[in-house]
Amino acid sequence: MEMIKNAAGRLVPTEVNGQKRIPYKGVGQHKPEGYKAKPPIRTCADYPADGDKRQPNLRAALEKAGLKDGMTISTHHHLRNGDVVTNLLFDTIKEMGVKNIRWFPSASFPCHDHLIPYLEDGTISHIEGSMNGPLGKFTSFGKMNGVGVLRSHGGRYQAVQDGEVHIDIAVIASPTADPFGNANGVTGRAACGLLGFALADSEYADRTIVVTDNLVPFPCIPWQIQGNNVDFVVEIESLGDASKIVSGTTEITKSPDRLLIAEYVAKFIELSGIMKDGFSFQAGAGGTALAFAMFLKERMKETGIKARFIRGGSTKYLVQMLEEGLTDYILDGQTFDLEGVRSMRENPGHVNTSPFTSYNYHGKGNFSSILDAVVLGATEVDVNFNANVVSHSDGLLLHGIGGWQNCLAAKCSILAIPSFRDRIPVILDDVTTICAPGEMVDVIVTERGIAINPRREDLMKAVEGKGLPIRKIEEIRDEVYQIVGGPPQKPVLDRDHVVAIVNWVDGTVLDSVYKVVQ
Repeated sequence: MEMIKNAAGRLVPTEVNGQKRIPYKGVGQHKPEGYKAKPPIRTCADYPADGDKRQPNLRAALEKAGLKDGMTISTHHHLRNGDVVTNLLFDTIKEMGVKNIRWFPSASFPCHDHLIPYLEDGTISHIEGSMNGPLGKFTSFGKMNGVGVLRSHGGRYQAVQDGEVHIDIAVIASPTADPFGNANGVTGRAACGLLGFALADSEYADRTIVVTDNLVPFPCIPWQIQGNNVDFVVEIESLGDASKIVSGTTEITKSPDRLLIAEYVAKFIELSGIMKDGFSFQAGAGGTALAFAMFLKERMKETGIKARFIRGGSTKYLVQMLEEGLTDYILDGQTFDLEGVRSMRENPGHVNTSPFTSYNYHGKGNFSSILDAVVLGATEVDVNFNANVVSHSDGLLLHGIGGWQNCLAAKCSILAIPSFRDRIPVILDDVTTICAPGEMVDVIVTERGIAINPRREDLMKAVEGKGLPIRKIEEIRDEVYQIVGGPPQKPVLDRDHVVAIVNWVDGTVLDSVYKVVQ
């Protein structure tokens, strides 16, 4: 594998899974050329005149779609850890004897450890999407046949739109659908909110299969997936357990340190002048981010300030702000709990969005850059403000990028992180894996103080003399090293074996992930 040093100073391959790759050139330096990809033209003559596209089962639909060895199959993750459809899909592909499938999920979850035997026997060649939990460990130890490709949510849409990834068959789990293929995620017993991460799949795939456990008569209203982009509809007994969309931390932290971090973030946004009438923000669904939203909510109520919009992933806490009149809109890209599902169904101000409008870097602008502030987490940061979200200091892949990279385009990007976890420092000399170049991270907030990127002199001036614990990032690092006894031990990596690559939002290769030596 030929490797080249990119603009981030990292060695990255020039070819991955038989495709030429462009090394990262710097923020805003890669200018795409050409035209968008296009799906094949179809004719109504090949579809039922009565609009009924149902097939008796998933196997029949896959056969009609022309499934064969070496194809790319896509799935979405709105059902999160409650997803049954993806496992059923690959059970069916295995039964059909088809091999060497490139799986292109919008994300994976621990429930997908069911697929590890299919990675081992060659049914699935490799994954181009997040490799969370068991799948991440499997990949990190060099067990996957191909090289994984990690993209942001916007980067995934960009890859499909630009023709970098051609989807042969898209399989869309739809909590409600009609026989024509119109579908939504806000009604039905498996309601999960929206289906925006499947939008590119439905628009660009050669063939699209909608799978539902709640078939309703035409028309399915509202529709988030248009039936005219759908080839086949399959009804099954259950899509999965919608309650498990509440996977990960979706409750406010009770940790005193993390509550302090959340309070510091809210104070920073207020005292820096970001919090003003008509401002906008986005926060993740982790415990610290949720606590920040509650601290900010109280400051907004005390001062009579109202946000124009809040970007989701939505949670019950954001829904409360909408229903209490503290914002005009939630622009939602992913629903993290059932209150978010209810709100999307009932509140006209709770709006379904997609990576095309919110995150796609190869477009005519996107919502993420309009945000005044975004509050995110990270597994590691370094003294140059580079940040990591996909791996830990042990080198293991355990997370996906999600919309994290895309959100960094906000006017003020804030990482709210503890200074150490389990006595392992989070602020390092160099991150294990670069997922964001340092110039994209504006503020790092820890329980030991707030570090502002030296590039942001405006923010430093805005909070000067206002009582916030502003410190140099090196000071925080050194203090933690003294507490825990120094930096973490570096993992033993086989640098001749790249197991995955990390793309930047423009599709260029930002970093390589190497095999962890057991």
